Formats: sequence, C-alpha cells, structure tokens
Amino acid sequence: MKASSAIRVAILTVSDRASLGEREDASGPALARVALEQGWQVVHQEVLPDEEGRLKEWLIAWSDRGLADVLLVTGGTGFAPRDVTPEATRSVVEKRTPGLDEAMRQSSLAITPHAMLSRSVSGIRGKTLIINLPGSPKGAVENLQVILPALGHAVKLLRGEDAGH
Repeated sequence: MKASSAIRVAILTVSDRASLGEREDASGPALARVALEQGWQVVHQEVLPDEEGRLKEWLIAWSDRGLADVLLVTGGTGFAPRDVTPEATRSVVEKRTPGLDEAMRQSSLAITPHAMLSRSVSGIRGKTLIINLPGSPKGAVENLQVILPALGHAVKLLRGEDAGH
C-alpha cells in the first residue's frame, strides 16, 4: 500500500491492572512496533479495564467514525471471570471473520497447548476490521504475525478498492 493509503490501526489493551496503573501495558506497545514495521499508521493507543460496556462503546465509536481500518484488541480473551473481550466484540461486529481466528489458533497450538483456551474472535463493523489478540505481548505479536499476510488485502476490500481478484 502507498504511504497515503497506509493501514490505520488503533490498539486497545483490555486490562484492569494496566488501566489502574498497577502494571505496565507491554502488549499495546509491542503491537504498535509490529504495525509501524509494516508501514502502518498507529492512530491511537488506549488501555481500558475489563468492562464489557466500555469496550463495546469504544469499538462502536472507533468503527462507526472510520477512525481506523483495523482495531487490534489485546487482552480479556481467556477464561477468567472478567475476560469479556470476545463477548463485546461479537455484540458489535456485523460479520464474523472466522478464518482469521482459526489461523491464529492453529498457529498458536504449534507453540503452546494453552492456545486452545483462547476465545479470541474477529469481525467487521462497517469498514473496520476488529481483531482480538491474546493479552501477553508474545502471544499478541505471534498471533498478529500469522494474519499479517492477509490484512493488506482485507483492508483494500473493506475500503472498496480494487484488490486484484
């Protein structure tokens, strides 16, 4: 993609402790580094607590305003009682993108059996792709790297650009 049409990405870390300043957010900055290495524009980074209502509001606002092409959401995808990222995401997307979810889980299973505990989901709202990623920096980056080869094409399709097919 040309610089003028670079993918715009917003990164949201979902973590009670990081939102309270009790621990540093390492996953958001790790994802930002990967995005910048791809030539993407990181338009926003934020940390929110594990609160489904606030997460839904954020996802809707950023998608409906067209502020980013891709929303990367790290954290809140496991089995803990306050892990609500997949529920919030499912409730706001208009189309699910299970191929991305399947590719990330399949690749992660080659690294750790804990990958089968991931409840991450992804989907499309308007012209924005929302992707849930694990909360650990290592897991978040590994999962994003699995789907990177398809994201440029996905964004072109969402923008209505000729994607050469």
